[in-house]
Amino acid sequence: MAAEAGMLELPFVRDDQLTRCMRLRFQSLQQKNVKPQDGEKLLHPNEHVYRVDFIRQHNLRFLRWDMQLETPGKVTVTGTSQHWTPDLTHLMNRQLLEPVGIFWKKPGAKEVECNEADAQEFGERIAELAQIRKVMYFLLSFAEGLEPAQLKGSVVFKA
Repeated sequence: MAAEAGMLELPFVRDDQLTRCMRLRFQSLQQKNVKPQDGEKLLHPNEHVYRVDFIRQHNLRFLRWDMQLETPGKVTVTGTSQHWTPDLTHLMNRQLLEPVGIFWKKPGAKEVECNEADAQEFGERIAELAQIRKVMYFLLSFAEGLEPAQLKGSVVFKA
């Protein structure tokens, strides 16, 4: 945890309402037997919407990810380029940011691993985007048996 002075730890907060809204969009399309819009991102069952609220927006420098997985598994964190309070039900694939953060924990391991270069670049990008946003939305994809309740994650900045 970011207990030291000058550090700001911003947690990933599950947005169940937005997740439900996106799932309803998917169900609606299925019931009407209609195809999604060209390039529309539909939420898969293992994907959930999370948000990070920036209590401070300027002069943030990315330090690290603090991802804790209670059980072995993998989570992929994808940022979105939505600027306003989003209606993510019509999220387009082109609005998904790269790189993504991929975090995993192997059976028997204590530490969570990641692709360091992508995670670093992604974190720096989040710090840049914080300057123009009070909230940022993310799609988290869970795999290999990991569930949302087994994740506690945050982004740590030097403020």
